[in-house]
Amino acid sequence: MGQIDGKVAIVTGGASGIGAACATTLAREGAKVVVTDVDDVGGQAVVDKIGSAGGEAIFLHQDVTLEEGWPGVIEATERRFGRLNVMVANAGIGILCKAVEMSLADWRRQTAVNLDGVFLSVKYAVPAMRRAGGGSIIITSSTAGLRGSAGLAGYCATKGGVRLFAKAVAMECAVESDGIRVNTVHPGVIRHADLDEAGGVRREQCTN
Repeated sequence: MGQIDGKVAIVTGGASGIGAACATTLAREGAKVVVTDVDDVGGQAVVDKIGSAGGEAIFLHQDVTLEEGWPGVIEATERRFGRLNVMVANAGIGILCKAVEMSLADWRRQTAVNLDGVFLSVKYAVPAMRRAGGGSIIITSSTAGLRGSAGLAGYCATKGGVRLFAKAVAMECAVESDGIRVNTVHPGVIRHADLDEAGGVRREQCTN
């Protein structure tokens, strides 16, 4: 308990699954958390759960692929909590489809969320963290970003891409000596249940 007392964290894709678990864990360890997602009901349920446990969190509606929304998310975070110390770039989607059968539209949609969304997370988090004197960026990749998987070629491409993107950004931050760490995590398949407004199970699904 209390490992990150007073830190301020943004968790994208925080309404369910891994993102929700990250948000509640960060709050339990003392951080003030900003949960963002396109799922307003799920996101607010996570914030309510944090509040019921004595933590502090707010929910902001956000599509991570839309750059015009990012300045407002950072501004709202700094206005409410004073700074940004942690960015969990977690929002992502997975489309199960063989490469030769995938439409270009699905390829681009998956890439927009999984790669563009991570790029924008970093682009807007780094300046805020520099204002705060440093911070930590954690990007959710996948075991699919470490090895290929049949039927997930497009997903593997995005998760492998964010892995190397993170390494490059970590080197850029090191050159600047700005106190910002950048890391990826690589979970496998995770079964989880999403909560409704009352804290009940809304649906069960698997992600990685």
